[in-house]
This record gives sequence, C-alpha cells and structure tokens, in this order.
Amino acid sequence: MAGPEKVVFACVHNAGRSQMAAALFNQVADPARARAVSAGTEPADRVHPEVVEAMREAGTDLSSARPHLLTRELAASARLLVTMGCAEACPYVSGLRREDWPLDDPKGRGIDDVRRIREEIRQRVARLVAENGWGRGAAAG
Repeated sequence: MAGPEKVVFACVHNAGRSQMAAALFNQVADPARARAVSAGTEPADRVHPEVVEAMREAGTDLSSARPHLLTRELAASARLLVTMGCAEACPYVSGLRREDWPLDDPKGRGIDDVRRIREEIRQRVARLVAENGWGRGAAAG
C-alpha cells in the first residue's frame, strides 16, 4: 500500500486560512490515508494572532505554527492543491488536481468573523475528506 496522499492548502501569507484548513484536515482525516500541509505564496512572519485564538477555542494549538513558502516542488508532491485567494500566484503543475475556495481573509478581523471563517473552513474540509474517503474509519478503496 502506498503512503498517505498529500493535500496542500495554500493562501497568500500562510498565516490564516490555509493554517486553519491544514490543522482541521489533519484532525479529521485518517493519517494513513491523507495528510495536509499548508503554505503561502508570500509567507508572513507569523500566524495571525486572531487565528491562533480562534483555533485554540476549537481545541487546536497553532501557537508554534510558522508560515512556509509554497514551492513548485511542494505543489508537485501533492494529490490536491486547495487555494484560498492565491490561485493566480500558485505554481502551475501539470496534472495536479486543484480547487479554489473563495474564503474571507481573517487578517485583522474580529474574533467573531474569524470564528465564522473557521467554521466555513471546517465544513469544506469535512466535505473534502468525506468525498475522497480519507476519513478515520472509512472503508478502504
């Protein structure tokens, strides 16, 4: 059996949406089936504090998470690239499955807005995991 499939979540600064998406994905996906990483086309110095707080409330610690650069090599190693506001700036990789999720940027927003964005991401991630059979306890395909 091959190793787990890789999903890359990417946004511009890798300081908000993509960090939340990768963390939420890794909570619900079976690590033997799929794992997520996150990256950005112009990585920030740190994850937005409001994102760290909203994720802490949801039981996930992003306080030590750091933004990373989305490279062509990272994208090419993935089964799926999910973009969130950086589709045009993301590297093109022939044959790579891509999705674009139009989500608000949480940077500088109040905690209620960040919670709303987090929950929208949670719903999209749950749907993605279910559609691809990546969930914990999913039947092997």
